[in-house]
Amino acid sequence: MRKIEHPQIELQIAPMIDVCFLLLFFYILTSKPVKPEADISMSLPGTVAQEESVDIPDEQRIAITDAGQIVLNDLVVGEPGDIKLPKLVKTLERFREAADANKSTALVTLDATDAAKHQRLVDVLNACAEAGISGVTFADATEEGEP
Repeated sequence: MRKIEHPQIELQIAPMIDVCFLLLFFYILTSKPVKPEADISMSLPGTVAQEESVDIPDEQRIAITDAGQIVLNDLVVGEPGDIKLPKLVKTLERFREAADANKSTALVTLDATDAAKHQRLVDVLNACAEAGISGVTFADATEEGEP
């Protein structure tokens, strides 16, 4: 048997690399970037100011008992040892925001018993100030129906 000698084939790789780079540049330059989802404008629902005034309770009544308990419209929102009154502040902030959206004034009436401590009254006034309510009045004994 005779061996057949095949000529050795050489492959030039430099022109192939050049063509690959040209194709890569072509695709890079002609491609359009995809718009990410973060760039899509989005708006969430919020509070809309009313054109006309809507009838909502325009006054909140806060009672202070002899023991120092804070009651907002028959709902207990503060215990005697609680100085910061976070539940009262949060409720008053929501009331003020609703009144602002309704273009009305948020009013609060304080009704403290005669035996209530003055410091407790100051705590409630601080909570009203923290909630941004400036329309605070004090109730007297005749407002509850007493002669």
